[in-house]
Amino acid sequence: MHRRLIAPGALAASLLLAIPASAADFSPGAPGIGDPYYPASGNGGYDVSHYDLRLKYQPVTDLLEGTATINARTTQNLSRFNLDFGLKVSEVRVNGKKAKFAKTGDQELEITPAAGLAKGTPVTVVVRYAGKPSELKIDGYTAWHRTPDGGVAAQEPEGAVWWFPSNDHPLDKATYDVSVSVPDGTQAISNGVLQSQSSRLGWTRFNWRSNKPQASYLTTLAVGKFDITTDKTEGGLPVLNAYSKDLGDNAGAARASLERTTEVAEWLETVFGKYPFNALGGYVPNVKTSYALETQTRPFYSPSAFANGSNASIVVHELAHQWYGDSVSVHHWKDIWVNEGFARYSQWLWSEKEGEGTAQELADYVYAQRSADDPFWTVKPGDPGPDKQFHIAVYDRGALALQALRNEIGDDAFFAVLKGWPQQYKYGNAKVGDFVKYAERISGKPLADLFDTWLYQPSRPDAPAARDAGFARSAAVPAKPKSWKQIADTNDVHDHDHDHKHGHKH
Repeated sequence: MHRRLIAPGALAASLLLAIPASAADFSPGAPGIGDPYYPASGNGGYDVSHYDLRLKYQPVTDLLEGTATINARTTQNLSRFNLDFGLKVSEVRVNGKKAKFAKTGDQELEITPAAGLAKGTPVTVVVRYAGKPSELKIDGYTAWHRTPDGGVAAQEPEGAVWWFPSNDHPLDKATYDVSVSVPDGTQAISNGVLQSQSSRLGWTRFNWRSNKPQASYLTTLAVGKFDITTDKTEGGLPVLNAYSKDLGDNAGAARASLERTTEVAEWLETVFGKYPFNALGGYVPNVKTSYALETQTRPFYSPSAFANGSNASIVVHELAHQWYGDSVSVHHWKDIWVNEGFARYSQWLWSEKEGEGTAQELADYVYAQRSADDPFWTVKPGDPGPDKQFHIAVYDRGALALQALRNEIGDDAFFAVLKGWPQQYKYGNAKVGDFVKYAERISGKPLADLFDTWLYQPSRPDAPAARDAGFARSAAVPAKPKSWKQIADTNDVHDHDHDHKHGHKH
């Protein structure tokens, strides 16, 4: 008999090949996606492609019942994973099989499937739940707005936790079907296109579809009694605006503003390129907040935004976000300038188009209002910190940075950058540094020092040198542009009525 000797190392290797992957090869997904401002925001281990939300909401009691079906793909061998969610869960299934689940902290839903999930495989998660969103408090705060006739979900940097389970961070965008059943006579408004509407036994179901990648905080729901206007753009996009029936003195000004949505969007297409989504519109519910939000395809506006009369400038701001913030989203929340600096600058460009003050005149005026010792200049728009994420400097100094860029590279290159950037990163995510590199590539000029000066130095920059159009050209105080009041009325556009470090430690 011939016996072949096998070296111990070779034997071990052969055994490894013969044994299937064990539980030891699977590990839990991270409870956060890695955002330095909000370390526990989002989750690791998977990527969501689609949310299907089937909901029932009773306005009188604020009871929300839901079944969320989530299509995802694993990015590692998963033994366990988290969703961000706060309401009470009754059942979770993963790939059809019941899964164990537990709540950890204020808003982590920790799910353990019956068996490990191999990397790169499709996963379907079904979560059944119910609760009253207005009663869910995270660090004492709720993002769900009760109204006299319903409720509204619209909040930044997150609001999904209060009404559906998600991977709650802009890095994991997905498409959405949102189906909501409400009592007859009440409407449910969400993102995208209304696919169908049907009534049965005293309840009406509204089925909405948003068919392009969408961040969870940009997903909205408004239930109440609305006056609704509908139209279509020349290109065939459906336009839907909704106004609470009880807006009082602000009703006329709100309608006069939002009904210019199509006009504003068509103008923005000349600046930023083709509109990236499947619907247009906006809504004004009867809430006591003061902010607006660029909820995708259908921005949310507080009634108080129109307390001083109609304001097309706020519509310009929120619709500009459809390109800058919605289609191209932040990589991490420290990149907020790629949202807000551009939305603010779009207001300056609208003023220029309307003959109410050029962007340069507005820049001169803003610059002159802030002395060198004003704390405004200590905020760094390129990385403002979570406590100052929505500080006015992110908007105004952020827009000043764009005017400095325009002066440096000239109009042809500048507007090529504004239009090309949303195409370069369409439906994706980007960092401030990505924009700097893109602007350098298109303009052919080194721009790192310019952006460092305007976005990162905690001091008042000098006026751009050797430019007749530079800021603070003379000792004279620049005249106030005609558009200034309307623009200033939007200064708290993203002041979300709470401290941004409050309730966002996750």
